[in-house]
Amino acid sequence: MPRVSLTGRLLAARAQREAAHRRRQLRTVSMRDGVHCRVDGRELLNFCSNDYLGLSQHPRMIGALRDAASEGAGSTASHLVCGHGARHAALEAELADWLQAPRALLFGSGYMANLAVVQALLGDGDLCVQDRLNHASLIDAARLAGCTLKRYPHADAEGAARQLASHQDGAALLASDGVFSMDGDVAPLRALAQVAREQQATLYIDDAHGIGVLGEAGRGSVEAAGLAPADAPLRLVTFGKALGSVGAAVVGDADLVAHLAEAARPYIYTTALPPAQVAATREAVRIAREGDALRGQLRASIQRLKQGARAHGLALMPSDTPIQPLVVGSETHALAMADALEARGYWVAAIRPPTVPQGSARLRITLSAAHDPQQIDGLLDALAQARDAVMP
Repeated sequence: MPRVSLTGRLLAARAQREAAHRRRQLRTVSMRDGVHCRVDGRELLNFCSNDYLGLSQHPRMIGALRDAASEGAGSTASHLVCGHGARHAALEAELADWLQAPRALLFGSGYMANLAVVQALLGDGDLCVQDRLNHASLIDAARLAGCTLKRYPHADAEGAARQLASHQDGAALLASDGVFSMDGDVAPLRALAQVAREQQATLYIDDAHGIGVLGEAGRGSVEAAGLAPADAPLRLVTFGKALGSVGAAVVGDADLVAHLAEAARPYIYTTALPPAQVAATREAVRIAREGDALRGQLRASIQRLKQGARAHGLALMPSDTPIQPLVVGSETHALAMADALEARGYWVAAIRPPTVPQGSARLRITLSAAHDPQQIDGLLDALAQARDAVMP
C-alpha cells in the first residue's frame, strides 16, 4: 500500500479551510508610528495589537535597546552554557521585586514557558486541570508532559474542583489564563486559589494579558484579585503584550523555579534572549511599575468604547480589560466586517475557529493607552457602518 502523500494531504486540508473561510493570511507591516501603521501599502489605525500601554516604541525602551546594542546582537548560547549575562540576571531580579516573588526565570516566549512549566513538573500519572478556554500553549504543554489532562467549563471553579477530585493519584496542577485572550474576561482567581488549596494542587496562572494592565503597579490579575503571590506559586509573565517587548518569564516559588532551570527542556536547550532586548524589557518593567497614568488612560479608553458600543447597539462581550470582542457568529460575517473596517482605515482582526469555539467568530478589538478619544469614536462609527452593511 503506497504511503500517504504529505503534499496531497496538506492541499486537501487547505481546501477544507478555504471552504470554511478559515485560511490565514500573512500581512506585512512596513511602518509603525504609535497606533498608526502601514499594512500591505495601506495606512490604518491599529485596533488589534496587544501593545496595551503603548510601550513598544517608547523612547526609554528604544534608548535602552540602543545603549546595550554595542554588546552584540545575540547571547551566543543557552542560559546554562554561557548565554546568561548580567543583564539577564538583572531583569530576573527586577521582575521578582516588582511581582513580589522569590525568583524569576527568563524564556524566549510565553509559549515556550508554558511548555516548560508543565513538562518539567508533571508526567505519567499526574493531573493537569485547565479552563476550557486556556491558551493553546497550555493545552499543548499538558499533551507534551504525558499527564492526564482534564478541562472544566470556562470560569467554573466548581468544575475545576470536580475534575481535581476525580483523579487523586500523583501530583496536580491547576492552570488557568489570568485574562482570557479571546474573551477579555478575568478568571475567578480567588475561587481557583481556594480550590487549589482544598485539593492540594499547585495553581499556575498564565498572566500574559494581565501583567502591566491590572493590579497595583501593574502587577497583574493575581494582585488585582487580592491574592498573595504564594496563592499562585507560579505565574507566567510575557513581555510581548503590555511591556511592548519580546520574551517571557516564570515567577514564583524559589524551589519550583529552580527546578525549571535544571529540568525544563525548553529552557535548557534554547539560546538566551539577546542582551539588548533584555535591557529594553527591563526598562519596560520600570515604566510599567510607575505607569498609573498610562493605565488610567487605558481604563478611560475602555469605558469610552463600551459606552459608545452600547449607544451604537453593538453588543461587546463582558470585559473590563483592553480586549473587547464583538461576536458576529459566522466566519463569513467576521471576515466581511473586518474588510469593511479596513476600507474605512481601521485594522481589527477577525478571529475564527478553531481559535474560538464554533459559531463564535468575532472581531477582537484591542485598545492601547496610545489611542485617543477621536480614534475610538471613529472606530465605533465604522463598526456600526460595517455591521449595517454586512448584517442588514
